[in-house]
Amino acid sequence: MSEDALYDVRDDRFSGLIAGSARLEELYSGCRWAEGPVWFSDLNCLIWSDIPNERMMRWVPDGSVTVFRSPSNYVNGNTRDRQGRLISCEHGGRRVTRTEFDGRITVLADSYGGKRLNSPNDVVVKSDGSIWFTDPSYGIMSDYEGHKAEPEQETRNVYRIDAPTGEIEAVATDFIQPNGLAFSPDEKQLYIADSGSRNHEVPRHIRVFDIVDGKRLTNSRYFCSIDSGVPDGFRFDVSGNLWTSAADGVHCFAPDGTLLGKIKVPQTVSNIAFGGVKKNRLFITATQSLYSIYTTTNGAQYP
Repeated sequence: MSEDALYDVRDDRFSGLIAGSARLEELYSGCRWAEGPVWFSDLNCLIWSDIPNERMMRWVPDGSVTVFRSPSNYVNGNTRDRQGRLISCEHGGRRVTRTEFDGRITVLADSYGGKRLNSPNDVVVKSDGSIWFTDPSYGIMSDYEGHKAEPEQETRNVYRIDAPTGEIEAVATDFIQPNGLAFSPDEKQLYIADSGSRNHEVPRHIRVFDIVDGKRLTNSRYFCSIDSGVPDGFRFDVSGNLWTSAADGVHCFAPDGTLLGKIKVPQTVSNIAFGGVKKNRLFITATQSLYSIYTTTNGAQYP
């Protein structure tokens, strides 16, 4: 793929974030819908989900790919807490779980208000240990990525799990289908994607909220819209630029919401994660494949 075909530069600032000699590498193909990439720096590997195949995969830098977990209970999004434990969103179990260091699975959330969650989708962990996740209905709409069922929750919410108490609280209840989410590098804001336009003539945008007292979301406002497909998973670099999935590749937005440019990917992108030794390698899950490309910036994510 030529540089012209690979990059769509919309703003000169994007040229400072991409490496001209870098190329998009397909690391693995054979998934049905690849999702939820998370980098393990201490293990030097990437783990991601293959939802319809009900498995999780592991890639290591020598190119080897193995099955990390099967069956996976239709795991979608993944992240790590500050202790390095894997936190996962299960469509099949309609729950958020933590994988302990000895391999045991701990259920962190599976209901709210006495009713089952819809199908937890994506998850992030704040430095205070609190866990924030989205709960759209994608995983119960059919048997392809979970188990078909009627939703029990009246709305599709964003939740916060308190670290000391384990208490679950709905922090946003006005989304059509909340999807990807990420904290700004300074953790003063939370950004949340709404992918409702898959089923409605409405949002394909990312909203931003201020975080008050580390617990509440206020001052909801529009951040950006995706002009190709819908926003799914996204992450920030250390300069506060937001890198998000889209139908035609990865879109990069400046902190002021300006579209800086795109990395064109031949399959619909679902999610991204920075990784590698210096966190300057962008890993991309896209339909059937796992891709990567080196950048000249570094991911703002922990551990």
